[in-house]
Amino acid sequence: GGPTHMLEQIYSTATPKASKLIAKKQYLSAPELLTFPTGDGETAHGFLYKPTHPIYSPCRGEKPPLLVKSHGGPTTSTGTVWRMDIQYWTSRGFAVLDVDYRGSSGYGRDYRLKLTDKAGWGVLDVDDVCKGAQHLAKKGIVDPNRVCIDGQSAGGTTCLAALTQSNVFKASCSRYCIGDLTTLRTMNSSHKFEHRYLDRLVGQWPEQQNVYVERSPVSRVAQMKSAVLFLQGATDPIATPAQAEAMHDAVKANGYPTSLLTFNDEGHGFKNHANIG
Repeated sequence: GGPTHMLEQIYSTATPKASKLIAKKQYLSAPELLTFPTGDGETAHGFLYKPTHPIYSPCRGEKPPLLVKSHGGPTTSTGTVWRMDIQYWTSRGFAVLDVDYRGSSGYGRDYRLKLTDKAGWGVLDVDDVCKGAQHLAKKGIVDPNRVCIDGQSAGGTTCLAALTQSNVFKASCSRYCIGDLTTLRTMNSSHKFEHRYLDRLVGQWPEQQNVYVERSPVSRVAQMKSAVLFLQGATDPIATPAQAEAMHDAVKANGYPTSLLTFNDEGHGFKNHANIG
C-alpha cells in the first residue's frame, strides 16, 4: 500500500501502444543536464537527449542532427517528464536540446530575473538557444549543418527571432507564435494579469516602442534564410491567426520554403487528440 511508482503511473495513463514502448527502455533517451557558456560570458542551461535506438545507429563518423526546443512563457521552464514529442525524435536519430534559457525558473532567483531585469526577451533567450546548439557542435556531439529549432507561443517567438538573428538553424517549426511584439503589447493592455508583463521583458510602453519593433521577427524577415513551418489554431485569442499569416506571407515573399497549417478546432495550445495524436 505504498506510494505509486512513477513508472506505474505512466503505465496507468498510457495507451496500449505507448505502454509497449515504455516497456522497451532501450528506445528511451534519458535527459542529461547541460550547462554551457553564453555569448556575454554568463551561463545557460538545458537538457540534452541523445539519439537512442537498440537497432539503428549512425554511419561511421556521422554526427546526429539536432533539434533545439524553446519553451513558452517566457519566464517558465521546461522539465524532464517523459515526453513523446522528444522521444519521437531521439528514437529516429535526432539529438534534442531542450533549453532553459536565462530567465527560466528553477535555477535560482538571479537566473529567473535575467529576462525581466535586463528587458532581455528577444535577446538573451535567442543567444542561449543559438549558443547551446553551437556548444554541442563544438564538442563534436551533433552535426552543425543539420540543426533545427521549434517552439510554441513565446518559445515560437524565440525560435523565429533566432532565425532572423543568426544562421545557426536550417529549419524551424513555430506553433501559435507571436511575430509582432507591438500587436501583442497592445492586446495585453486589456489583459489584467499580464498588463505590464512586456514592459519588463522588452521595454516601457509606449516610450520604447522602437525596441518592440526591432525585436519583432516580422520586422527582420529579410534576414531569415531558413525553412519555416507554422502551425496555428484558428480560434487562438493570444497568438492570433493574423500573426502566423503575416509571418508566413513575409517568409514566402522572401523566397524561402514555408507552409502554414491552420487547425479550425484549436486555440492557444493544441488539445484535440486528432491533431496531436
